[in-house]
Amino acid sequence: MHHTKTSQPRTLGDHTWRDRAVCRSTPHHQVDPELFFPEPDEVDRIREAKALCAQCPVRRVCLDAALENGDSVGIRGGMTEEEREPLHKKLEHRLDYARVNEVLAGRDIHLTKAERRAVARAAYQAELPSARLAWLLKITDEHAEKLYRRTRREIRNRAVEQQEKAEKTPRNQPDALQKPEFKRPVRDDLGTAA
Repeated sequence: MHHTKTSQPRTLGDHTWRDRAVCRSTPHHQVDPELFFPEPDEVDRIREAKALCAQCPVRRVCLDAALENGDSVGIRGGMTEEEREPLHKKLEHRLDYARVNEVLAGRDIHLTKAERRAVARAAYQAELPSARLAWLLKITDEHAEKLYRRTRREIRNRAVEQQEKAEKTPRNQPDALQKPEFKRPVRDDLGTAA
């Protein structure tokens, strides 16, 4: 899925982006809303709708809204129903760090399961009180404490696994026989992964 960058993810319940949509009819720019609900065999209408979407400054927001709301009808965000279907299935795994950072800053953003886990981990590592995590994720204090316990366990288990792996690696082999060390690539763009 190829995304264009937007300044900020939309907040929950925000529909103001629709005012900037190319598909919005105005007195000077009439658009037939039915154009975005073609039958699968209406290739010309699909092409025309997608051409309008390609010019739209809020195309990404439109696509996100369609996915987050489970909207599987019509052309949204420049994609047909069939093109969006695999994205609907993958949505819960989306991990967009811009969205995570917005929530940590206190904005109400629709989060996927993966993004909620990332918020919990970041809040735990920043030593935010569980009450703050509860407020950020709109959950109970008890649930936030449970998320912190799970995060603490995951971090501990990962550290134990890494230590066990390091202990199994032979250290007295000549350099020529040792396996090359794997170095994880550095990510400069903490973008989306859907």
